[in-house]
Amino acid sequence: MSMIRVVWRNIAGSSFRSSVVFLCALLMAGFAVSATLVGGGAETSLRLALERLGADVLVVPAGSMDRVEHALLMGQPAITWMPRANVDRVATIPGVAQVSPQLFLATLRGATCCSVPEMFVIAYEPETDFTLRPWLESHLEGGLALGEAVGGSFLYVPADQDNILIYGYGVTLKGNLEQTGTGLDQSMFFTFETAYEIARLSPVQAEQVLDIPPDSVSAILVRVQPDRDPQQVAQQIESDVPDVSAMASNRLFRNQRDQMLGLFRSIAAMLGVTWVLAVALVGLVFSIAIHERRRQIGVLRALGAARGTVLQSLLAEGVLLALTGGLAGSALAALAVFLFRNLIVQVMGAPFLFPAPLSLLALILGALALTLVSVTLAILIPAVRISRQEPAASMRE
Repeated sequence: MSMIRVVWRNIAGSSFRSSVVFLCALLMAGFAVSATLVGGGAETSLRLALERLGADVLVVPAGSMDRVEHALLMGQPAITWMPRANVDRVATIPGVAQVSPQLFLATLRGATCCSVPEMFVIAYEPETDFTLRPWLESHLEGGLALGEAVGGSFLYVPADQDNILIYGYGVTLKGNLEQTGTGLDQSMFFTFETAYEIARLSPVQAEQVLDIPPDSVSAILVRVQPDRDPQQVAQQIESDVPDVSAMASNRLFRNQRDQMLGLFRSIAAMLGVTWVLAVALVGLVFSIAIHERRRQIGVLRALGAARGTVLQSLLAEGVLLALTGGLAGSALAALAVFLFRNLIVQVMGAPFLFPAPLSLLALILGALALTLVSVTLAILIPAVRISRQEPAASMRE
């Protein structure tokens, strides 16, 4: 009888033991995959959001930083205004290398003049921009013209329309940015010129007028000189420019980061407890099962089976159960996180990016390896002990 047939018979002959080991492997792999997906995905989203921002310092009207942070992360519009003269004031602050203003707009809810309701729309100034320009130069020769826009990865033109209506104005979608897992994936970017044209025509094309206060901007993106500290420059901006809030980009999303850190610690503690209990339970169950099968093992040894063969047979049972349970747990965890990702975002209050297929495959393989090593370690001691026992001692009642 081949080794595989012996292993399958032993697994089928002890359904309770096999079920316990299978469930333990499922839990170990499932917890590892889900914790890594949620924690790693959230960290990736925050990092990509900062990269998309592309600035060392963000300047907004005083008291609006929290709303702007939430808009950048979750895509819920934040309409803020401050004098355009602040752009020149910020540019004169020592340590500032470049400044570029932006306008924050929002589409209407439940209006036929807007293809996407309550969409966060960002207008940028091509002459000074240093955030979108690298992407535009590599993807769109000549940048964006009047009436053209780029969108987040989830933004698309409705099937029954030729373009996207913004206050009744047809905007041509020229391309989509890489996915970040944040609200920016559902946002739109176009030039100041397009924003002003939409506002000019909105009284006759839209159900509600798009009002952009004259000589106003919503935010100022700042690039700091290489030898200067962004946090010190941000403090100087708040000191010299009235009624603004400035924050270094490495301090943005601090609340979300603190929340993620607390979540990581809780998940790590839960994963550690689960791993210890699962390994202990697998070891206990296998010890009991091997003790009950000591006569069978003794007979095999008496018939000429080598110690290594007995040990391989016992380890093969654990490996097979670990692989099947780990694979099932990994697949179920990945599917659950994918299906309930919107609920997870709401509960965490921060977005997370589901990994690409190859990254997900690598994660599942890592979880399987962890499960396999854990189960093997749990059954190794009782398996080695019984395989070294003399046949006569094993068969003795």
